Amino acid sequence: MFRRMLTIARPWWPNLGITIVSLLFASLLNLVTPEAVRRLTAALQTPDTLTHRLLLTYAGILLGAYLLRALFRFLAMWQAHIAAWNFVAHLTRMCYDKLQSLSMRYFADKQTGQIMSRMINDTRQLELLIAHSIPDLSSNVLVIVGVAVMIFRINWKLALFTMLPVPIIVWLSRIFVTKVAPLFKINQEVLADLNGHTQDNLSGMKEIQAFGKEEAESLRFVEYCRHYAYVNIRANFYAAMYHPSVEFMTSVGTIIVMGVGGLFAMRGSMSTADIVGFFMYLSLFYSPLSTLARLAEDIHISGACADRVLELLDTESEVKEDPDAEEIPAGSGEVAFDHVTFGYNEGTTVLDDVSFTAKPGEMVALVGATGVGKTTIVSLLERFYQPGDGRILLSGHDIRHGTLKSLRRNLSIVLQDVFLFNGTVYDNIAYGADHPDPEAVYEAARIACADEFIRAMPEGYGTMIGERGVRLSGGQKQRLAIARAVLRNTPVLILDEATSAVDNETEARIQQAIENLHNRRGGGKPQTLIVIAHRLTTIMKADKILVMKDGKIAERGTHDELIAKGGLYYDMTSVNQTKIGE
Repeated sequence: MFRRMLTIARPWWPNLGITIVSLLFASLLNLVTPEAVRRLTAALQTPDTLTHRLLLTYAGILLGAYLLRALFRFLAMWQAHIAAWNFVAHLTRMCYDKLQSLSMRYFADKQTGQIMSRMINDTRQLELLIAHSIPDLSSNVLVIVGVAVMIFRINWKLALFTMLPVPIIVWLSRIFVTKVAPLFKINQEVLADLNGHTQDNLSGMKEIQAFGKEEAESLRFVEYCRHYAYVNIRANFYAAMYHPSVEFMTSVGTIIVMGVGGLFAMRGSMSTADIVGFFMYLSLFYSPLSTLARLAEDIHISGACADRVLELLDTESEVKEDPDAEEIPAGSGEVAFDHVTFGYNEGTTVLDDVSFTAKPGEMVALVGATGVGKTTIVSLLERFYQPGDGRILLSGHDIRHGTLKSLRRNLSIVLQDVFLFNGTVYDNIAYGADHPDPEAVYEAARIACADEFIRAMPEGYGTMIGERGVRLSGGQKQRLAIARAVLRNTPVLILDEATSAVDNETEARIQQAIENLHNRRGGGKPQTLIVIAHRLTTIMKADKILVMKDGKIAERGTHDELIAKGGLYYDMTSVNQTKIGE
């Protein structure tokens, strides 16, 4: 796991190298103080050798060491955070790009807040790994080795006594790692659940207030917060036991050295200067051990986050491009389903052996009760999902062998659940094309019968519409979505209940505009129009109506042909002369 994280961080290895070297020099400069004090103590024992010049020399050495140490620590912190935050930004983008590449099946059973927690919170925690854990681990190990050399040089027997607590500290660390490592991953998962619940509630605030559920949702939120607090308290319980235990063992080491070193001094085998120097080096020896104990916790926090991030990055998309996928050109726009079978879950079938052709210039309508597979046909054409059997052709090209980008460049879609971005009206319409001419944006709005209400707004096309278009009515949002699709001017236009939230007058105007559009697309080429609708005014004018039942096409033909048959379509229209299939 850490090898993969370091591989991803490869572009910032030079910064990490500077950080580690700087910390090493800063740590080595710490060794100057004990040696200077040791020599000064020895000089104090022989007053004849102590001079003002010697005092000034030691003071100057310490001043230079402290200044250089401050410089190296600044350099280390600066370079470490350059590496860490660039790494976090890069990893966050990798997660985002991965999410964009995944099929809709991945998102079907996941909350947006949970996904965001992996992409934002978990990647941010990895700053600990790059900026602190790796540099501190490297430098502290080297400091321990350096101090060990110095204390063995002073008195190897006393140095051996110094090492007695080390195996116990290592054993404590092993116990801590075993107990705490799984808890940190649980903590991140619970945090993701909390984020998911929060995001759901914020998105559904209107419904919460409309149904008077504020108190009930507050109590549910309290339970999430209590659980999050509990799992963190549980993890920190072990940390609270671990860190004081390590500190105690280092203190025991100091006590051992004090007793044994005192005996050596009483017997004359160690000088006072050596004892003072040894004690100062001892603090430098045990301090990195305590730091390594803290790093064990930081590394496992980072490890838990890295596990979750890598789990996302390693997710395989159901919809994959062939290695030799080819560009699908902007062709005629003919759509053909050839014996397509599909189910969202194993063992269930939503579409069963569906075949039909939508030719350029045709308006093909899909009708039927809710859940018969109408929207699924659109999702398969967009390759949001992969068919189980059969194939789908666009302009004669099997879409499985084409690039996703070129496929979707041939399609424009208006979904029933309209999504608008938090920006201006103009930006939301212009989102349908790359750098469109302003007049083209206005023309698309006119075709979608949106220009009039847009210009009536205080700031016209520059009006901010809020998150998900919260400041607009349902009909206004759908007309903006239609304008966005119209602006793309693609061979195929798909309307999935695009007129469901507009009044009869507006729908009539939109329908007339769509009819004109699909017969006179840019360059004189007719546009293929696939419509899912319940309103008879839309269905009646279709060139071909596909009546679906139980995942199959039960009937097909024009409105008049299907009425004449007196079958399923006739029954649908007889029940409700305004809407169909409800």
